Amino acid sequence: MPDIRLLVDCKTNLGEGPVWDVAEQRLYWVDSTAGEIFRCLEDGSEVQRFYLPTFIGSLALRETGGAVLAMADGFNFFDFDTQRITPIYNPFADRPEYRFNDGKVDRKGRFFAGAMGLDFDPLDVSKPKAPARNGSLFRLDPDLSVHELETGLICSNGPCWSPDDRTFYFGDSEHKTIWSYSYDIETGRIADRRLFASDQGFARTVDGATVDAEGFLWMAKVLGGQIIRYAPDGSIDRVIDFPLRNPTSVNFGGSNLDILYVTCMGRPMRGIPPTHPNAGGVFAIHGLGVQGLPEPRFAG
Repeated sequence: MPDIRLLVDCKTNLGEGPVWDVAEQRLYWVDSTAGEIFRCLEDGSEVQRFYLPTFIGSLALRETGGAVLAMADGFNFFDFDTQRITPIYNPFADRPEYRFNDGKVDRKGRFFAGAMGLDFDPLDVSKPKAPARNGSLFRLDPDLSVHELETGLICSNGPCWSPDDRTFYFGDSEHKTIWSYSYDIETGRIADRRLFASDQGFARTVDGATVDAEGFLWMAKVLGGQIIRYAPDGSIDRVIDFPLRNPTSVNFGGSNLDILYVTCMGRPMRGIPPTHPNAGGVFAIHGLGVQGLPEPRFAG
């Protein structure tokens, strides 16, 4: 049985995007709607918090130091020492109904991040169904050029790659679906979208994901209170019942890359206050018998 432990009782509103950095031996994550970045050591000690002026979807560490951020106002650099933000490019300048959401870096140092419609709210069934949108998946290259790779999205989530870099996984929480694409690691291009897994259950949807060293995809099922491990063919290999209903994202870390870190949502759900005392915390799952892969740093 896996051992699930509270790591940091940070009570995030919308905890997202855990990233374990091998070089620093630190865990990073964000509170998306509060506009905050957190980091700590493997055991949850030495917690630090950094404040941002707007929503943040995801972050990646840079090879040259600091971070690249996918925020409501586009791609930005961030200096942890000075807390200075340097704009790169805002693809939403003419689409104010969007902000960035989940993002990750490939093993050539490119940062992928997708859009989220600001009116998308899976927690409020009193709202009408989100209208059709044209949100996109973007790739930020080390030369700081920005490329649009996919369109027609509402709430993008779960970008990650197979260990051989030949498959890219990416999902949309509104569609409750994650797709796989053929991936060209030399160019950063995606092609041949196909269904990988779909979960059309009413009370859950797809969220953040990572791929382990064996090529299996781990995904948080927000609203469903589960962590799912999918085999490379899309079949369910393992289900972990999580103590909170709203896990949002996962990433392997720790000195041996064998701890699964899980962020959570602490915001009220359909108007009902969270009942779990550790809502919004970050958790660590030990004893899975699986190792993850190092998260690359952005090369720009």
